[in-house]
Amino acid sequence: MSGFDQLRLEGVGRRFGTADALADLDLTIERGEFIALLGPSGCGKSTALNCLAGLLPLTAGSIWQDDQRIDTLPPEKRGFGMVFQNYALFPHLTVRDNIAFGLRMRRLPKDEVRRRTEAAIEMVRLAEHASKLPGQLSGGQQQRVAIARATVLEPSLVLMDEPLSNLDAKLRLEMRTEIRRLHQSLGLTTVYVTHDQEEALSMADRLVVMRLGRVQQIGTPEEVHTKPATWHVADFMGYRNLLPVSATRVEGDAVTVPLGETTVNGVAQGEMNAGDEVVAAVRPEDVRLGSADVAGLKGRIEVVEYQGRELAVEVALPDGVRLHARTDRKVEPGEQVAITITPGRLLVYPSGDPADRPAAELATAGLAV
Repeated sequence: MSGFDQLRLEGVGRRFGTADALADLDLTIERGEFIALLGPSGCGKSTALNCLAGLLPLTAGSIWQDDQRIDTLPPEKRGFGMVFQNYALFPHLTVRDNIAFGLRMRRLPKDEVRRRTEAAIEMVRLAEHASKLPGQLSGGQQQRVAIARATVLEPSLVLMDEPLSNLDAKLRLEMRTEIRRLHQSLGLTTVYVTHDQEEALSMADRLVVMRLGRVQQIGTPEEVHTKPATWHVADFMGYRNLLPVSATRVEGDAVTVPLGETTVNGVAQGEMNAGDEVVAAVRPEDVRLGSADVAGLKGRIEVVEYQGRELAVEVALPDGVRLHARTDRKVEPGEQVAITITPGRLLVYPSGDPADRPAAELATAGLAV
């Protein structure tokens, strides 16, 4: 496999007219890494991938493969493999011919084309489907053909743009495992675009979380999951409870915030002072429900959703704030409960700018969202 030690994106940007679709992207990818570009629609992750692939020219910055600058090269000269969301298979070619197509275009000897194609078919477990046309395959099988076609060329880098978003939930889980297995067994370097945080957490070595064309945080799945850099990242990583409040007390990184006619302790995620506007964030699984006769934070259960082993619960506090919780206790709407938050799991972020507050709060305040 033609390899590199490092791929560097330095100040990479892409403008469309006056709008920055991508700005100031700095990222170093080590050989063998699995990197996930993660964020909501319109955050710039697919733009970044297309800039890397050479499908979009940069309007700022540069891309380096070790000591060679490659952003000036056309896509076919970069030697990268690409797997698209819509598979992009040739409908009139069999599975075998789809996979062999790139090798034939490179005019490799027939024996080598045959050997590498058969090995790729075995690798993605499609031997009994090799003579079928794409239209005769399921979505998961078509996606495996697309992955085999990209990897049979032994590219230095494989780029994947939301490759699982067209598949059903069960297939997505299976294909996640499959892609990770191929990444490891072939020693690939992979850049993977997704809006699904669970997908990114389970597959990637490092996540690049993006918003509005800019990187919010780069870190391991554990770092991004447990210590989101901003409340926007926390929001995207499953912290459903985002509470715009004022800090009542700050001592070092210990901060106290008002909640439901009492106060709770949190951990400051940045500089703040008592009286500052802040956003408190906590995951539903860190909100615990107990019996109503315990002193402290209390609420009334409004909504209960069955989710298998657990219930997802929405609790209304006396001050009108709604908290999302998870519990394995049997609870009913209308029930009064005591609420405790797992120590150390309430994260408190600075938020001085009224425009930079959670959308629900802006809506109730009558501001434009």
